[in-house]
Amino acid sequence: MNAKPTLARPRVVTTIAAAALSTVIAIGLLTTVTGLFQRDGAPFEQVVIAEHACANHTFISEREACVRLYLAASRVQNVAGR
Repeated sequence: MNAKPTLARPRVVTTIAAAALSTVIAIGLLTTVTGLFQRDGAPFEQVVIAEHACANHTFISEREACVRLYLAASRVQNVAGR
């Protein structure tokens, strides 16, 4: 009688296929997120500048509206500068 339990070893082909599939999925997710930030997102530097410019507003809703207006104005200036 064999007292040692043995586990089935995964096949090398299965391991390589799983690694390749996970790599493709990771690259796809990173590419998608990067594309969304480049297309829709404002650069973080501009967001920080807008938050500092609107820091004097007491209420959060006023501050958020100020930041949105500041970012919209900076986008208009960027488009007009082209």
